[in-house]
Formats: sequence, structure tokens, C-alpha cells
Amino acid sequence: MGQIGPWQIIIVVVLVVLLFGRGKISALMGDVAKGIRSFRKGLTEEEADEQAEAKSLENKQEQPAGERAADAEKDSKVNS
Repeated sequence: MGQIGPWQIIIVVVLVVLLFGRGKISALMGDVAKGIRSFRKGLTEEEADEQAEAKSLENKQEQPAGERAADAEKDSKVNS
């Protein structure tokens, strides 16, 4: 009695299709797929941003001290 058999699953699927209709279920699955695609796109964009930021930090660390001071001075003039 505690296990769900294949017949119970079939009955539930048939009831869901009868209640909501095939079109509504297809639209819902399409929305779920769009959400998954958007989530994956966001993850890849975030990873790309992190890689670009890490690369820029590496480049700043490789600059000699005099160039870093000049860059900081330019940034302070731009922000003012």
C-alpha cells in the first residue's frame, strides 16, 4: 500500500491532462524550459564576468608600481 505503482501514475497523468488540457500543460512546460535556459545563460554570463575580472586583476598586478600610480591618478580624475 505504501508504494506507488505504474497504474497510479497513469491515473494521475490522465486526470491532470483532463483537468488542465493538453495546451495548458504544453505552455507550462514551455515556460519551464525558458526558465531553465535563462538560468543557464545567467550562469555562463556570471562565469565570464568572473573570468574577465580575474584577468584584469592579474594585469594590474603585473604592472610596475609607477604605471599603477598613473592609472590610479587617471581614475581619480575621471571619478571627480
